[in-house]
Amino acid sequence: PALFSRYDILLLAAPTNDLDLVGIARLEAFVLSRRGGLAVVSHDREFLARTITGVLDIDPHNLVSRQFSGGWDAYLEERAVARRHAREQYDDYADKRGELRDRVQAAREQSVRGALRAKRRAPDNDRSVKAWRIEAATSGASKVRSLETRLTRLDAEAVAEPRKEWELRLELPSAPRSGDVVATLNRAVVHLGSFTLGPVDLDVRWADRIAVVGANGGGKTTLLQALLGRLPLDSGTGSVGPGVVVGELDQVRREFSGNASIVDVLRAATTLLPDETRTLLAKFGLKAAHVERPAGSLSPGERTRAGLALLMARQTNCLVLDEPTNHLDVPAIEQLEQAITGYTGTLLLVSHDRRLLQAGPTDRTVEVAAGRL
Repeated sequence: PALFSRYDILLLAAPTNDLDLVGIARLEAFVLSRRGGLAVVSHDREFLARTITGVLDIDPHNLVSRQFSGGWDAYLEERAVARRHAREQYDDYADKRGELRDRVQAAREQSVRGALRAKRRAPDNDRSVKAWRIEAATSGASKVRSLETRLTRLDAEAVAEPRKEWELRLELPSAPRSGDVVATLNRAVVHLGSFTLGPVDLDVRWADRIAVVGANGGGKTTLLQALLGRLPLDSGTGSVGPGVVVGELDQVRREFSGNASIVDVLRAATTLLPDETRTLLAKFGLKAAHVERPAGSLSPGERTRAGLALLMARQTNCLVLDEPTNHLDVPAIEQLEQAITGYTGTLLLVSHDRRLLQAGPTDRTVEVAAGRL
């Protein structure tokens, strides 16, 4: 109802997080059809590329903002150019400063040696030779002062070193391969209250990379759980093949919803020592302020990063990701995208992130509509 009220500016915070592809398309059509202003906070790259005409980029460290005109892709290009120029300016400043410091040091050493020589008496007590040495020492001191002045002036216009952005470094290690058959459903039916999935026939083979798409409530998550043998079938048959080691990031991040700390959750599920666990979590931006808190008290984005850390700590050969980009920021999404693309095992991916799907991490699509494939 709020979208149909009268207003001058529309404020949207992560509006696509819980929408399916149809819902996202409808939201985009609505946003593009209205004439008022729009301010949106979103990590949905495709939604941003289609709807915005400018970006306000806020530095999370010093809270300084910078405005970019143009759409999302133009912003990425302009930001990359700005970062490259900032790095070049700093490198040029650092090179000049290093060279001047070396010259100052060399001139000082030369001046000291000249002064020491000037104090010595010439063998023939020649006053002209002594005067020449004193003049040379004085000239050396003057050169030092000149170089120091240049260094002071350069430092007065010092160029700050660009901050190295924190990046999520995600790798998804693979366990030894499973058998050729990973999982199967044959005329499988699951009843959940008034909802029915099936009958479903689906075969997942080793190294299949399957995208599972469909409307919200259509049965995508139910299909995954039935396929993995985690839901009882009301009819039909299903099985998981030999040697299958599943690594799962479920939609609600269930492993991180209780009162145990994320350190305890990871230690219970892996063989990591306490220090190793903390080091791993720090790589995912989860540091001292996070690791001892109850996992259920973390934000959805923090729980997702903890879930990715858990996947990185395990070796799997069947990776199951249910809406993995929800609540992640853009750099983390891009790292996840690269990690999924490089994963060598079997992949089952549920996602409405169009850019992720367009990146090609899957080679087969299963569409679930109202409980049927």
